[in-house]
Amino acid sequence: MSQPISALGEFGLVRHLTGDIRPRHPSTVRGIGDDAAILRFGNATLAVTTDTMAEGIHFDLSYTPMQHLGYKAAVLAFSDLYAMNAVPRQLMVSVAVSAKFSVESMELLYQGLKHACDYYEADLVGGDTSPSITGLYISVTAVGEAVPERITYRNTAQKGDLICVSGDLGAAYMGLQVLEREKKLFKEDAGIRPQLEGYEYVIGKYLRPEARKDIFRFLSSAGLTPTAMIDISDGLSSDLLQICCASKTGCEIHCHKIPIAEPTVRTAGEFYMEPLIAALNGGDDYELLFTLPVNDYDKLIGHPEISIIGYVTAPEEGCCLVPEHGDKIELKGMGTGEQVDTD
Repeated sequence: MSQPISALGEFGLVRHLTGDIRPRHPSTVRGIGDDAAILRFGNATLAVTTDTMAEGIHFDLSYTPMQHLGYKAAVLAFSDLYAMNAVPRQLMVSVAVSAKFSVESMELLYQGLKHACDYYEADLVGGDTSPSITGLYISVTAVGEAVPERITYRNTAQKGDLICVSGDLGAAYMGLQVLEREKKLFKEDAGIRPQLEGYEYVIGKYLRPEARKDIFRFLSSAGLTPTAMIDISDGLSSDLLQICCASKTGCEIHCHKIPIAEPTVRTAGEFYMEPLIAALNGGDDYELLFTLPVNDYDKLIGHPEISIIGYVTAPEEGCCLVPEHGDKIELKGMGTGEQVDTD
């Protein structure tokens, strides 16, 4: 009897398929298991990552402008590189496109890709195009330059480390909820004009995220090298659990320290949703989640775009969420099929 993929989940499937893969070349410094692979050729150390986006799964063209889609596709890959403490240098893009798309729509897609490359100072160096029976598929491969002693992995967090996050969380998820709501109303009545005023912040966070180049530069200038790092693409809970699983540690994070912007709180209220749920499980934030030794506290405190939300613990202490009032709660990612109850 065949086993459905849903029984393993995304992360479980990757572990199942790749658990027995071992590098055979000395140039492969780090393979599967991080935001990017690390390769070394002579004096050059490279970080290489790839991302794939499928229409109907990762984006909906009924409310996603093609320029924004191209920009976002590049940002997803660049964010992976920053999560390895590497600088984006090159980007390759492959697209599979159906006959429903025009040359002009592809031009808009590439305008977004080129804009992202300009902003992040990367070269668009090639790719591939292929026909598709239905829909649009985009695959990007980004190459970054890394300094060997500053490369940061997921499996090197240490007990006592501070857990830090950039920016604020949950906005992208709430932006998606607004867009889906307006799409549903429009399908029910094509005469209704989408009501997007007042949601610019959350919608912008979803449609046009930014990789945290500024945080990468701050850490470098401050002489800070995270002990572990990942970008938040699947939600704070899932991505923090990935660090803890890889590092064989526990963690403790505090609800009231998790940064959530006012527009996210307000929008979540309209959907009768706890904002913390969006921050923990929403995904698509592309903020940096990283750990640092406690001795680095003084270098972090006061930075307006970095929040210290908890600390790394021993593995036997488990992974816990601490409400402002009440007992600790086990932290679970959406891959477990359960949400965190914050009551």
